[in-house]
This record gives sequence, structure tokens and C-alpha cells, in this order.
Amino acid sequence: MDNRSADNAPPSRLFSLAGLAEARLPVLVAVPHAGRDYPDEILVNSRVTPQVLERLEDRHADMLALQAAKTGCATLVAHVARAWIDLNRAPSEIDPQMISNAPRTAFAQPSAKVRGGLGLVPRRLADHGELWRRPWTRESISARVSGMHDPYHQALSHALASLKARFGCAMLIDLHSMPPLRPEGSGPVPRIVVGDRYGRSAGARLCDLAQRTLARRGYEVALNHPYAGGYVLERHGRPARDIHALQIEVDRSLYLDEALSERGQGLEAMQEAVADLVRTLADDLLQHGGSTDIAIAAE
Repeated sequence: MDNRSADNAPPSRLFSLAGLAEARLPVLVAVPHAGRDYPDEILVNSRVTPQVLERLEDRHADMLALQAAKTGCATLVAHVARAWIDLNRAPSEIDPQMISNAPRTAFAQPSAKVRGGLGLVPRRLADHGELWRRPWTRESISARVSGMHDPYHQALSHALASLKARFGCAMLIDLHSMPPLRPEGSGPVPRIVVGDRYGRSAGARLCDLAQRTLARRGYEVALNHPYAGGYVLERHGRPARDIHALQIEVDRSLYLDEALSERGQGLEAMQEAVADLVRTLADDLLQHGGSTDIAIAAE
């Protein structure tokens, strides 16, 4: 692991924004959860091994965007570990039990994710319990928000605005990976989940096209269950303004080894599937624009 401290790190160490100036497509692929930069403070305060903290990662999901980048889209890849701060959570999604020097009344009603231990700063993991020896100070978490969370989302907003100005529309693909899902009933188990915040973050035509594109490659695809998209889509998806956002969750067994730790034999096929998705959505946007189904998407 990279043990460098990240509290006051410059943006270049927090994330990589590539291909924006020369983008040929109105698409940005963002990967917020594959970061492998673990500050010293994490390891000092951790109750669990580094391997347990790695379970929070969307392990090597950044590798899935490599082929897509060659098609002419821009990419935004976070380097900071999700264990330090979750870029797909709102700054308000703080677990009061994580703060050593602030009253619980200082925070809003916890969301379901916060109550489950996966807030802005993750607190616990199933099968492993609490992650930290001691709560963090409020100042520490505030520094993570101002030093990492804010710059990442500012860069994301800037990139989408730049694409919109150039092409008249923009698409964000918020790329994630998920553990293999368990069967529910007698139906097939989804291997990829497309999320659009139940129609609020992207036009219906584009969401449907994303599902069909992935299904044509033989993947079982689900919509919004069990992952409908989080703070990234909520903040940046604006279909009424021709800025669309989809979350794509990929089963890790499709591209990692049996231990779900290192690159597997399916990586190349999954990279091409993501690239195909980018090309297909970009072609549709460039041909039809992004606003033909705003009324449906905004409901």
C-alpha cells in the first residue's frame, strides 16, 4: 500500500483527470472507489489488517476504464482510499459515532448507508466489525472534505461543464464494482447493475440503451437494484440540462481472479464492454442530443 499522508495533498495526488482537452466524445468515465492511497493515519488507527480495509475498494475498477479512454473519452480516477473518505457520499453523511469531539445532535438524521457503517468515513464492515481503534476528530474529517472530497467533485463538475460546452451535452459514467450478488428467487443473478436514481439522473433512452448494450454482450443486467446510484449521480446528473449520469456496477468476478483480489482472465473482455458502452452512448448523444426524453427522466 502507499502509506503517504493525504490530508493536505495537492489534487494531483488525489485523482487523475485525463483526456479532457483532447476528448472526442461527450463522455466522462469516473472511478471514485478504486483508490489505493492509504495515509499513515489509517494504518495507525486501524483495528483490522490492511487486507480488510481493501475490501472497501472497488478493486482495480480503474483498470476497466483503460480501453474506454482510448476511444476518446475523458477519465477521472480517484487515488485516495475509500477507507479514508467515500467520494460517493454527501459531506453530511457522517456517522456521529465516528467523531470524538462533537455532539451527536451536530449531524443530520443518519441515512441507511450511515447506519450500516458505510458513511462518508466508513465505520464498520460485515464479518469484521468496527474498523477503527478510536474515533476521528471533527477537524480530521473536515480536512478530508475540504482537501479531497471538494476538489474531486469540483473537478468532476468542471469536466462535465467543459464537455457540455463543447458538444452541447455530456454523459457521466460513474464506474464501480460489486461483490457477486446472491440469487433472489428463481431468476438469473445480475452481473452488471445500471443505476439512474430511478430516472432522475439520466434520460430514459440513454439508460435503456446502456442496458441493451451490455446485455448484447451476454451479461445479465439489472436496473437500480440493488444499486441505484449515490451522491455522485445525485449531485452531477442533470438531464434537464443535457448532463446525464449513470452508475455502472460490475461483478468483480467478471474481471478479477478467484480471490477477487488481482486481475483475472476476464479483464480484457470487460474492458472492451465498457469501451463499447462509452462508444454507443456517445454516438447516441451526438446523433440525438441529450434532451429528447427529459420529461421521463425528470419524473
